Amino acid sequence: MASSNSEGEDKYRRYIYGEGEKNTSWKYGAPPNYDVVNKLFEEGRTKVWPPGSLEEKVQNLVKTWEMEMFHKTCFSDYKTVDPEKYRFSLNGRKPISLEEKRKLGGGYNSLLQTSLPEEYRCYNPADETAESSHRAFTTAFPRGFALEVLHVYTGPPVIVYKFRHWGLMEGPFKGHEPTGEMIEFFGVAIFELDDEMKIAKVEFFYDRGELLGALLRGTTTSQSSSDASLSCPFLKNTG
Repeated sequence: MASSNSEGEDKYRRYIYGEGEKNTSWKYGAPPNYDVVNKLFEEGRTKVWPPGSLEEKVQNLVKTWEMEMFHKTCFSDYKTVDPEKYRFSLNGRKPISLEEKRKLGGGYNSLLQTSLPEEYRCYNPADETAESSHRAFTTAFPRGFALEVLHVYTGPPVIVYKFRHWGLMEGPFKGHEPTGEMIEFFGVAIFELDDEMKIAKVEFFYDRGELLGALLRGTTTSQSSSDASLSCPFLKNTG
């Protein structure tokens, strides 16, 4: 496999560089660089899948899908999904379209939906924009939030897999000081592919409290997540 480098290849993600992306509209003005989170992934993963294995293919598909969801602004630039068919669901909720997902604030907001009463929400997607949510998590995890596939139960067209997400809390989160600890959570996901092997439906099942609870362990401060991260280069790096 090719290495991630400034000229343009990523070990684990497609559709970032090359002729097919020359007109892509990027959220932060340029393609994301995943060198930092790739290093975190390689140092902390528990599985090393053989090249060409089903597990490796699924893992790279999920990483590429995440990259497009977080960094491409035009639905027509997505290569992993069919924008017209695509539906997303979290923990059995009603599936939503890309446009509906964007109205929720995209990114982390759609992944952290909750039915908790507002007074109990330590992170409230209803109060966050795509920018503020991205800033909150990239500030807390300056090295990114790595992902690995632990097990693939079924292959395409309906892919069912177990995953692990993790990162080091080296920055503040919502008024809580960094702990420096590794924070991780586990879940199961279902990706349904169409006849053209594009993702038509995504379902995730996990407990958001495993992530948010760990982020609140740090000492409470008088300030919320750093606004200084708006100019931080790590803002462009997600897991």
